[in-house]
Amino acid sequence: GGGFCDLSKKEETFRVFDLFYEQGGNFIDTANIYGRWLPEGKNSSELLIGEWMASRGCRENMVITTQGAHPPLEAMSRFRLSRQEIQEDIDSSLKALGVDRIDLYYLHRDDENRTAAEIMESLNDFVKAGKLRYLGVSNWSAQRIAQANDYARSHGLQPIVANQPMWSLAAVDPGQIPDKTLRAMDDEMYMMHMQTGMAAVPYSSQAQGYFTKLEKQPERARLMGRYHSDINRMRFERVKELASGYGATVNQIALAYLISQPFPVVPIVGCRTEEALLDSLGAAELPRFSVDELLYLGLSAE
Repeated sequence: GGGFCDLSKKEETFRVFDLFYEQGGNFIDTANIYGRWLPEGKNSSELLIGEWMASRGCRENMVITTQGAHPPLEAMSRFRLSRQEIQEDIDSSLKALGVDRIDLYYLHRDDENRTAAEIMESLNDFVKAGKLRYLGVSNWSAQRIAQANDYARSHGLQPIVANQPMWSLAAVDPGQIPDKTLRAMDDEMYMMHMQTGMAAVPYSSQAQGYFTKLEKQPERARLMGRYHSDINRMRFERVKELASGYGATVNQIALAYLISQPFPVVPIVGCRTEEALLDSLGAAELPRFSVDELLYLGLSAE
């Protein structure tokens, strides 16, 4: 996974990317909005990833995913899912990344005032134009995803194949999330993935390092409002127990919980250092958890 990249630390970032590639990594996640909050206003994450791929000559070995249709940062209630706005973001991303086609393209938000049919027709026009390969959504409800794919199937169109919700082993308190356009994995969405086998590509998969910080600096973890709860304290104890049994870190257990789900899950991880990257990659080396282990970790009560 990728995310926002700091242009001021390009060499350090490139070293992390190089290690990721050397370890067999080939899936990088970014978004057109990442970096636009900086004074220069550029989509700096995409630009940095594009520069890295060009300098290494590795584009053909990478799966590049990015997101568009994010509301303006100064007006989050104004959605941008018209055909023209989607096209503007796609063309901007293609140029920044230095690619002819985006492998997996997500809509960063939904606009429920627009029909799923309109949105899917627009996206499929860009698929037919060769700009996009596969389609995904982020922060959509299960109901809207179902509507979009019902329309796609009945009209011979490319469907949504990946969903990017907020999801980690740590239960999230929605009341502590200021941005109400974000959508976390819920029971309805989980059942949709179970029934359809659609891939989940969760962001905040490490819960902002909640379990790691709880282990190292409890007083800081208590300040993480969206995750601080008795449920997560209990889950932390169970994560430590499994970590001890597997000879793994708490971060690896939390990521392995997602990887072990009964449908494809590709957690997006944020790694500022080579050490953090190697730790996260180690989660893929663990055996898949049994159903009993998944239930034990994910239980919400004693």
